[in-house]
This record gives sequence, C-alpha cells and structure tokens, in this order.
Amino acid sequence: MENVQKTIPKKISDTNCPINIFFILINEFCERFSTCGTTAVITMYMVYFLKWSKNTSTATYHLFNGLNFFISTTGAIIADSGLGTYNTIVTGHILCMMGHMILLLSTVPIKAGQLIHLFLFMLGYSLIALGSGIIKPCVVAFIGNQFEEEHTEERRKLFSVMYFIVNLAFVISTIFMPMLRADIKCFGGDCYMLVFGVSGLFQLSAVVVFSFGKDMYKIIPSEEDIILKACKCVWFAISNRLKNRSKDIPKREHWLDWAAEKYPKQLILEGSQWTVQANRLNGNIGYFVIKPNQFQLLNPFLILILIPTFDLCIYPLIKMCKINLTPISTMVIGMLLTALAFVAAAILQFNVDRMAPAEPADRESFLQIVNLAKSDVKMTLQNNQSNTLLAKPMRSFQQTPKYSKLLLNTESQSFQFQLQSRSSSVNTEHVVEEKSRYSLVIHGNGSRVSSILIKDIGTKPVNGMAAVRFVNTLGKEVNISLGEDNFLTVGGNYNVSAYITLERGEYYHVLCSTDDEEFFLDLGLLDFGAVYTVFIVEKSGQSPRAWKTKNIPANKVSILWQMPQYVLITAGEVMFSVTSFEFTYTESPPSMKSLLQAARLLTVYIGNLIVVIVARSVFLKQWVEFIFFSGLLFVVCFVFSIMGYYYIPLNQGKQKSHKEFPDGEPGDLLASQQL
Repeated sequence: MENVQKTIPKKISDTNCPINIFFILINEFCERFSTCGTTAVITMYMVYFLKWSKNTSTATYHLFNGLNFFISTTGAIIADSGLGTYNTIVTGHILCMMGHMILLLSTVPIKAGQLIHLFLFMLGYSLIALGSGIIKPCVVAFIGNQFEEEHTEERRKLFSVMYFIVNLAFVISTIFMPMLRADIKCFGGDCYMLVFGVSGLFQLSAVVVFSFGKDMYKIIPSEEDIILKACKCVWFAISNRLKNRSKDIPKREHWLDWAAEKYPKQLILEGSQWTVQANRLNGNIGYFVIKPNQFQLLNPFLILILIPTFDLCIYPLIKMCKINLTPISTMVIGMLLTALAFVAAAILQFNVDRMAPAEPADRESFLQIVNLAKSDVKMTLQNNQSNTLLAKPMRSFQQTPKYSKLLLNTESQSFQFQLQSRSSSVNTEHVVEEKSRYSLVIHGNGSRVSSILIKDIGTKPVNGMAAVRFVNTLGKEVNISLGEDNFLTVGGNYNVSAYITLERGEYYHVLCSTDDEEFFLDLGLLDFGAVYTVFIVEKSGQSPRAWKTKNIPANKVSILWQMPQYVLITAGEVMFSVTSFEFTYTESPPSMKSLLQAARLLTVYIGNLIVVIVARSVFLKQWVEFIFFSGLLFVVCFVFSIMGYYYIPLNQGKQKSHKEFPDGEPGDLLASQQL
C-alpha cells in the first residue's frame, strides 16, 4: 500500500501544472521509444535472424501485441488493489529492461544455438509485453493524480501533451531504429544487438528519471479489496432484484440500486487494413517516392500537428462561439470522423478494385501472346471455338496489349494452335487450366517457328513491390545478380526462372554472367505493383540484351488519395482518444483509476480482435469491409450518444448521493476511505 504524499507538489510558475510532470513525461517518452523501437525491427529479427517464415513472424508479432493490451487489466488490478501505481510502473520498467537485455543476449551467434535463441527470444519478448502492458494503464492514472480535482482544464491539456509525447517517440524510434539495424553491422549481419541494447538503455533512463521524482509525486493510497467489493456489490444487486420481483415493490432508477440495502450509494455510482490498401497505390509523388509501409507514419505525424491545433485553435474557437462541447459530445464527433474516414477508404478502395486486372472465372483462362520470332506470325486457335486470336499478323518482338479469354469445357483442357510465318505453318498443342493466366511465347527464325507456354502470376506482389522473372533464350546458363539477397541462375534454351520481388526502382545495370563472359542488362523502371517478364535475347555482334514485357500493370492511383482518410481518422483519434483519457480518469473512482484505464485499453484489444475476424472473412471484398467498419462505427456512435444523453456525471452523482443521504452516512463514509 502506498502512502499519501503530504507536501503539495511544486507548480510550474503561473500555472496549476505540477513540476513533477516533467519526470513522468520524460519517463513516458523513454519507455515508448524503447518499446516502439524494438517492435519496429522485431519482425525482421524473426524472419532474418531466427529464420522464421513471414506468416509465423507476423502472427507472433500480433500475438504479443495483443498480449500487451490484454495484460494491462492485470497491471491495473495490481496497481489499484495493492501495489499502487508508482510501484507498478517501476515494476513494469524493470520487466521491460530485463526483457531487452535478454533479447540482446539472443542476438549473440552460437553454433547449434537455434533452441537457445528461441528460448531467449520468447522469454525476452514476453517480459517486454508483460512490462509494457503493466505500465500502460498506470501512467495515465498517475498523471491525473498529480492534479487537484478543480484543475480539470490543466489536466486535460496535460493528457494531450502526453499523447503528443507518445506519438513523437513512436515516429522517432520507428525511423531511427531500423536505420541503426541496417547501417551498422554486427557479426557480419544486421545489428539487432545494438537496437535491443539502445532500447534497454532507454528503459533504464525511464526508470531512473521516474524514480528521481519520487519525493515530488502525489501518491494516492490503493484499496486492496476494491475489485472484490465491486463484484460483491453487483452480485448482491442481482440476487436482491430476483428476490423482490413483486409488482408492489417500487421500481428503482438503476438495477445497481438494488444493492443500496447493503452497499454505499457512492460505490454503486462508480460501478488499423490501410497499409494493405497502400500496397496497391502508386507512391511516386514527383520529387520523392513513398513506400506503402512508410505512409502509415502519416498518422503519428498528423497527431503531432493536430493535438496543438485542437488545443490552441479549434477548442478555444468553439468556446468563443459559446458552444458547450462536453467530453461525451467530443467523443461522439471523434467517432463520426472515424466512421467518415472508413467511408473515404471504401471509396478509394472501390476505385482501386475497378482498375485492377480482371480475374479468370471458373472454366475460363487468360492468354497473352509474345512474339520473339524473327518474322511476323499469325496465330489461329484450332478447336471447337475456332476463333482467330490475332486479327492480323504479329510483328517480331511484339506483345498483345491485353489477355484473350479462353473458354474451357473442363478444369484443364488441351488447345491446338496454328502458327503461320513467312513460308511455314506449324500446329502446336498446349494444356491450360481454368482460372489461370498464361503467356504463349513464339520463337524461331523466319522459316521455322515454335512456341512454349508459361504460366503467369495472377495477383500483384505484396507490399507494393515489383515482381520480375527471366526467360533465357540463350544456349547457355546465365547467372543474374540483383543485389546482395537476390541472385539467381537461369538455364539456357528458354528456361524460365521463378518470380522474384524487388523494391520499386530503376535497374539499369544488372550484372549477368555466363561461363565465358559478363554483361549488363538494362531492366529500366520496375514500378509499384507491376509484374514483368524479362527475355534475355541475343543481338548480332553485341552482348545479350533484355526485352521486358508486362504481365500486370503498375499501380495507377496515387498514394496521396489516402490523405483524406488519414486526416479524418487522426482528427477523430485526437478528439476521441485524448478526451477518453480525461473522461475515464475523471469519471472513475479514486481506487479504480488504473483499472478503468485498463478497461479502455482492453477495448483496443477487442477491437483488434474484431478486425482480425472480419479481415479473415473470405466473403467480403476490401471496400465492403471498410463500409462494414464504417456502418459499425455509426451504429456504435448512435448507441453511445443515447447512453451519453442519459449518463449522470460523477460530480452530479455525488451531489445526488448527498441529497439521498443528508446525514452523510454511506456516501461520506466511503469518500473518507477514498474509494
């Protein structure tokens, strides 16, 4: 149990803001920088150091992220029911610091140490998730406790500052830590050791700075049995109501009022998918290029801009207009803005889907033709469809501008193609499968032509990358180097490589080699979301060259069209989240400040769970999913508005309590116990 600070905390000159707030804010910045810096590289660590698959790494990341929010309830109960907020925060920091040190040890290369690395990683990351989850609900409550009850405006502004600090730490760490990992080498690879070490030092700084201000803090004592008391109160109300179902018994205003015979009245009264969308947008905005996963940083950047804008401009202007903007109405507006953000996202997604390449349906297959022959070629499909795929002969080194549709009678079917060149006519047979894309590559000299059928990728590459494969028409094997991690060998005589994904960029000098020579291929620009086939061909008297064809076009819609939805959702976040800090703190009883903050964080976990369930549904298109979330938000906003209309604020409830107990019996007794 904590002791109440007897001295009044010193204030910042000419304000009602206690000076000890600086220690708490610095602590919060260091803790957020440390945790966010680690999470910024942890997926890369699992993929490239632990050698896990991307799916396993992503699932593990979300599992621990969910655990972080879920465990906040435990931290709040510990803080409110015994250990106290100050001691709980310090304990959380120590757990996080231990976790980072164990993660650091897990980066040390050990022969046959895969099991050791796995054990250290799971232990270290679990401690970080546990410690960070314990800290989350307690910091907000601890900040609020430093203010006197009448200084609500100063407390509200401080919550905004805290939210600003959290997002500032997120932005800096998310940019800085991956650079630290990639630019400095440890043991011949990326320096995860340095990242985890720096994160551990920031955690150490957090606990040192926070502990330094201990003598200045106002510390509220915790009540050990508050959770048990609340549960007993609810149970007694339910059982008492069931016992008194007679119509002769007067109704009570609230169902918890049935606990009034045993419990004090005061106790009764106190009872993202947008990054995926960015993968299908074009990040080239002229002067520089934005990668899909970078645009999500717009949210914390906008928070840093909008928090002072709301506090210094918008809220004062609303007050000048004599508009009574209550916390509940502020949160309702925030929810409406968030719902409109999803409407904007749905409109954008609908247009992106409309421009996407068509997908072959059942009993359909798509075919494009590529002519590498040295003469013009005309091709006719010799089957029951009896149609001419090419209206006129195709010139040498030409590709059909779009896919033609083949109709199948079964899941797979054999087709006869007739190729006509200058002086010859050749029949060739190929088997195609339904719901697939193919390229029919014609090759040969002017007097004799033949063809090969290669299966094309049907979807755009993930993360806004470009996909490319190589067809080697040379009579010898070719080694191709596309950077440190992208090296492949393609056999001769029209062998086809697998697709590889590359960052969007210009590839003018791709080093290639055979047994007897080295040469460079000019691939040009590989653009966002495009899929290419590069043919390595001979040129008389010169080195081999590249001829590039496009299977799937690049993303056409600019990523800047995501700006409206980010502005709307960030404005909604500032109005809802920041206000909810103050509202949850003000309306919760002194002995349940941390618990109510944890309940607020738990809703984040539940919301993420709903997103995962909906996102896993195979029945919803992406834009329909956004409309679903928007509609859900409008419904919740409507229900929340009705509940808010009938909500009795805590101060009003206290006044009512004193009126019902004029002698100060139960209400004053409980208030004196600071419940």
